Amino acid sequence: MSVLVALRTGATEVPGRGVVDLSGTIGKTPGTGFAWAGATYQVDRPVLSDFLGHLRRQAQIVTPKDAMYLLYLAGIGPGSRVAEAGSGSGALTTVLAYAVGDEGSVDSFDRRDDFLEVARRNVASAGLSGRTRFHRRDVATDGLEGGPFDAVVLDLPEPWEVLESAKATVRPGGRVATYTPTYNQLERTVRALREQGFQDVRSLELIERELHVGDGGTRPAFDMLGHTGFLSSGRRGP
Repeated sequence: MSVLVALRTGATEVPGRGVVDLSGTIGKTPGTGFAWAGATYQVDRPVLSDFLGHLRRQAQIVTPKDAMYLLYLAGIGPGSRVAEAGSGSGALTTVLAYAVGDEGSVDSFDRRDDFLEVARRNVASAGLSGRTRFHRRDVATDGLEGGPFDAVVLDLPEPWEVLESAKATVRPGGRVATYTPTYNQLERTVRALREQGFQDVRSLELIERELHVGDGGTRPAFDMLGHTGFLSSGRRGP
């Protein structure tokens, strides 16, 4: 089981586990082992899955299977300038900030102060605050601000209310991607994308099924991650 803690001198409290002193591992290569609480651990550099696995949740998050495909649909990569609404618990914000790299940026919008505060903390815990700006703004009524953005990602109850603003703030050829939990939301979103003149509009759903692997007994796991949300995207024309 992984434990996400800052590597620093002196004692560090691990909630529910006790106190650990990692002073002796500072400067050592990743993979260095140490004994703690009757077990052997090793120090590794955290990766995106570690940050998401220890995320503090205030709102329901976009799961990794959907978040990663939203990057693909929106064409997001190193150097991209991205707008996101809403911030939620910051899970998708963290994925976006991780993907854009040091040269990119993420502007995250939410109308609720409590969501913004939790999202800020989670992004800061991942060491990605320098790539991210948070804004308190109801984009459904006031629209997005800033830009031009390379991509806009919307995780909102009514994304269709923001698509006119998204079209105005995304660069020509840039993409808008949306996440909607229900069929009714999906239909209204796709209708609005088409009405706004977005090109290459597509929608899909991802189902994740883990496999139980054993010698001579490999099979699908009994539980699976089924419906979480529908993903849609479109490209802005000239």
